[in-house]
Amino acid sequence: MSNIRIVTDSTIDISKDILDSHNVIVVPLSITIENNTYTDGVDLMPDEFINMMKAAKELPKSSQPPSGQFLEVYEELSKDGSSIISIHMTKGMSGTVQSAQGAAQMTDADVTVIDSMYISKALSYQVLEAAKMAQNGSSKQEILDRIEEIRKHTSLFVAVDTLDNLVKGGRIGRGKAMIGSLLNIKPIASLQDGVYTPVAKVRSQSQAIKYLAKQFAEAVKGKTVKAVGIAHADAYEYASNLKKAIHDIYPNCTVDISFTTPVISTHTGPGAVGFMFMAE
Repeated sequence: MSNIRIVTDSTIDISKDILDSHNVIVVPLSITIENNTYTDGVDLMPDEFINMMKAAKELPKSSQPPSGQFLEVYEELSKDGSSIISIHMTKGMSGTVQSAQGAAQMTDADVTVIDSMYISKALSYQVLEAAKMAQNGSSKQEILDRIEEIRKHTSLFVAVDTLDNLVKGGRIGRGKAMIGSLLNIKPIASLQDGVYTPVAKVRSQSQAIKYLAKQFAEAVKGKTVKAVGIAHADAYEYASNLKKAIHDIYPNCTVDISFTTPVISTHTGPGAVGFMFMAE
């Protein structure tokens, strides 16, 4: 086993058991809702957060971990001489990468901070592969090269069911939202170069599923599907129907479904699904 440790953040949307089994350290973000602050994944779980968010008068606010929190983790992990690869959610949605970079500059430890350019399970593709390679004795450069390859072959789409949180978060104007609501428009976006980028507008979940399945079919043609994940914000049935559509195209692939982190639910609002895959 190489002396390389992998660090990530709580937007990864992977169970603690899996992360623990691969020796991955998670530095959590925090969520403030109705003047109360919670630690993501520690004292605030995804399902209970959705109900709290629906009842709240204002949009909850997520906060990246302070640099000091990363610094403590890096100092502790490096005591035995280990190098650290710290892989995080896109800086297009959070300052988490910047906090990690600040800590890396404050420590004598060998820390490399990576902007995954993704969130959720798409982030996990880089993190888990890096962790497996570290456990198998790969060099730091081999791991960094593989992370870059995974990033190039990953796709992520977000299908939003309500426009409310996009308006509150300043991603679309109220005028557009009013028209969109009247027309029952449900936007679909992708994360392109780490930035939330609108790519389509549909009027129903079935149309969204059809669009996402088509994007998947075109993207994986002639390739091997390595991973498929769906993260939902209180929309399990929606996620399950999308999973069925993906199996119609690629019957033998495993499609992992989970309830997404409060940090992501705050951006998307309830009823959203994130659809991500890696194919090489």
